Amino acid sequence: MKRNRHVKILATLGPASSDEVMIKRLFEAGADVFRINMSHSSHDLMRELVRRIRKVESEVGRPIGILADLQGPKLRVGTFADGKVELKAGQTFTLDGNPEPGDATRVYLPHPEILEAVRPGHRLLIDDGRLQLRAVASDGQRIECVVVAGTNISNRKGVSLPDTTLATGALTEKDHADLLAVLEEEVDWIALSFIQRPEDLAEARKVARGRASLLSKIEKPQAVERLDEIIEMSDAIMVARGDLGVELPLETVPGIQKRITRAARKAGKPVVVATQMLESMITAPVPTRAEVSDVSTAVYEGADAIMLSAESAAGDYPVEAVEMMDRIACQIERDPLYASIISAQRSQPEATGADAVSLAARQMAETLSVAAVVTYTSTGTTGLRTSRERPLLPILALSPKVATARRLCLAWGVHCVLADDATDLEGMVDKACRVAVEQGHARPGERIIVTAGVPLGTPGATNMLRIAYIGSDGLSAV
Repeated sequence: MKRNRHVKILATLGPASSDEVMIKRLFEAGADVFRINMSHSSHDLMRELVRRIRKVESEVGRPIGILADLQGPKLRVGTFADGKVELKAGQTFTLDGNPEPGDATRVYLPHPEILEAVRPGHRLLIDDGRLQLRAVASDGQRIECVVVAGTNISNRKGVSLPDTTLATGALTEKDHADLLAVLEEEVDWIALSFIQRPEDLAEARKVARGRASLLSKIEKPQAVERLDEIIEMSDAIMVARGDLGVELPLETVPGIQKRITRAARKAGKPVVVATQMLESMITAPVPTRAEVSDVSTAVYEGADAIMLSAESAAGDYPVEAVEMMDRIACQIERDPLYASIISAQRSQPEATGADAVSLAARQMAETLSVAAVVTYTSTGTTGLRTSRERPLLPILALSPKVATARRLCLAWGVHCVLADDATDLEGMVDKACRVAVEQGHARPGERIIVTAGVPLGTPGATNMLRIAYIGSDGLSAV
């Protein structure tokens, strides 16, 4: 199925969209990748969702990507004798290691790593920032705080630590078990939550061993501070604006989104913009004007993918939300300003032969007004390099590996097709022409750009570029 846009749509599955019929409807509406949230999915449910997605994939004859989103460390306070308490600004409130039910003066914090790491002056945000505390004293066993804002705290509310770097990694015991389970099901992408530093990816990468690509969710100030290092260690990046908006001032999030998007684009790593993009469509059939502008901003910035969370997982209008996101993206990419904005933000290529070929392919394609760029890619690296150049025409990635085709479903502009490696150069060009015509991206009489590695089938060795004219029979012609 041909998409008429470059940006991809990532749709979260949930109670409103977990059956096979709905998954197929979401794909037909425009979803390119499906997200399984392991915070709300058992291993059995995850396996069933993967099975349903793969069945839809076989029916539609197109690769579909799957992203499993690991929960990450969930930091929560304990319970209260009365379920909740009322606090006053300026009063003292303590978090400690005593498991007894809390009261208006203290509460149990079942996370010794927090008790040890918090220092005077650090902020502690409870319940998505509705209660704000500031530490005034800490001895490793208890944290004495003053209430800065907010009045209520109740059982097991979440704790955010915008000023504190925890010594523990981002992969919890539950995450480790979930990671092993999703790898067994051959999902394509693993999203890691609450990354603070590049070292947080080490354990997941060691376990994955290349069986899935790793996406780092940027949702903590500590991750923003070490953004370039985290991007270098990651296969893709997500701008997770929900938690970013809790731990950082809300007014700084739009600028951080642009910074992350541009840094990821410069590095040639796919970048996803997520959270509350069409939030009102959880209960309404149309979005607000502000939400339409929000989605448009991500598309103008050249984000690889835009994501729906509760809108598709638990909303009343999951299909309509995907359709709306598709319509917005298509309209923005037709805007005369879009091409100039995308072009102005292109990065300089790396000093490698493969980058030079990808740059030349884009420049020649635009100069000659060819129909498409067709690239042969075994590992997906060539497809990503081509995507990084943001050519304003279709990119067809031909790969003999279904895992590669599925992973590239997250990359900007890349239309993935499963195809066996050609045995010689002429056969390769003929196949590129034939697939471009079959997929609706070119017609006889038009030209395409073909890139590949020679010798054929050599991973990561993109060193060949050819202009091919499509004859009346759909094959290359002199």
